[in-house]
Amino acid sequence: MSPHTAATHQSLPVRPARWAQRVAPWLLSLGLVACGTGSDTSDSAAQDADAENTAQASPHSAEDETTDEPETFTISGAGDVITHDHILDAAEALAENSDQEYDFGPLMAPIEPWIAGADLALCGFEIPIVPAGGEPSGYPVFAAPKELIPGLAEVGFDGCSTATNHAVDAGTDGVMRTLDVLDEHELGHAGTARTEQEAGQPQIYTLQRGETEILVAHFSTTLIQNTNPPADAPWMVTDVSAEELTERAAQARADGADVVVVSAHWGTEYGHEPDETQRAYGQALADGGEVDLVLGSHPHTPQPLEQLEGGPAEHGMWVAWSMGNFLTNQDENCCVMETATGVIVYADIEMKQDESARVTEVGWSPVTVDRSEELHRGIRPLAKLTDDAQLRDEVELTTETIQTRWDRVQEVMDEQYLITDPPEPTDHQPLVTPRDG
Repeated sequence: MSPHTAATHQSLPVRPARWAQRVAPWLLSLGLVACGTGSDTSDSAAQDADAENTAQASPHSAEDETTDEPETFTISGAGDVITHDHILDAAEALAENSDQEYDFGPLMAPIEPWIAGADLALCGFEIPIVPAGGEPSGYPVFAAPKELIPGLAEVGFDGCSTATNHAVDAGTDGVMRTLDVLDEHELGHAGTARTEQEAGQPQIYTLQRGETEILVAHFSTTLIQNTNPPADAPWMVTDVSAEELTERAAQARADGADVVVVSAHWGTEYGHEPDETQRAYGQALADGGEVDLVLGSHPHTPQPLEQLEGGPAEHGMWVAWSMGNFLTNQDENCCVMETATGVIVYADIEMKQDESARVTEVGWSPVTVDRSEELHRGIRPLAKLTDDAQLRDEVELTTETIQTRWDRVQEVMDEQYLITDPPEPTDHQPLVTPRDG
């Protein structure tokens, strides 16, 4: 499966089972959720083929069909999620006629196809959830309402990275509350921990493809901290060297992981190219030979995709140096113009019988914020805004602003990897294995 065009994707059930049960009514009313059932492969000829080839089965399966066709799936990563004050105000207003205090889903709903279309979708959760009994707060010390988590789940995220410079903004109670709420809504998490035992564990996602189980290990680390975790619990926020992270990735592979993804919170704010620290850390991970894909965050501006030498089996390691912003209130009115636009990064993974998995293609698709100094209106797919007049009529952005943002993100990113249509999932959503906290 290639992420570069939706037309090449097989049309299969869009996030059935658990995901369909947690979709908000407003998504259903928009017709954004498709349902379906898997095909029946239990005919006798297929069973005979399975029996003959059991000896060649994947180490994760009891019986696999021997086929020349590889198993493929797509992993996506999205940029920073930060609830500035205007976002809190908008989510509170959207919840006025409901039984909840905040509703973040509508702010992200236009991006749902680009998130739910990936087989494994990861967000960059930069801030903590406010501890029970506390009040949400925006810049500069963040604490988000618990309703943010189901909002992310509704648009299709399967999990998030949590190791960031804002992870301890709401204290240790905020760190723990964040993970508790993620668990409550069955989203995975990596980067922060409630116990030292949990801190040493990656988040494992299992993707069932036919009779084959593909295990993805997700790690998250930050190179930047505003507030350090307590001296007696330094493990609460992952902040480790590339060598230590490589050792953890190697252990994950020894424990059965087929793919290793790292979310790295690093770099210089508002930078458009990776700085020396990013490059040194990224190359050290590539040299370690255990990491397949790195998803970068923190600069709040997009930075290019690049394949570094090294990686597993010397096939190279892809790095998204920075995905920029996803859900924030930043744009040219407060910050540099590039903060208004982030990129969703896609990586195609291919796994053949008796061979290791590898990243075969990468791509990116831009999203942009629609907001004024008084009101946050949500995020939109920027590529669609440039060529869809009807969609442009739904936003307050001027045609000139849309075009300027579109031109600039193409200058920063490599246009050959641009994706203008959302992907479609290849099969059922991943199983999230709870980390042992």
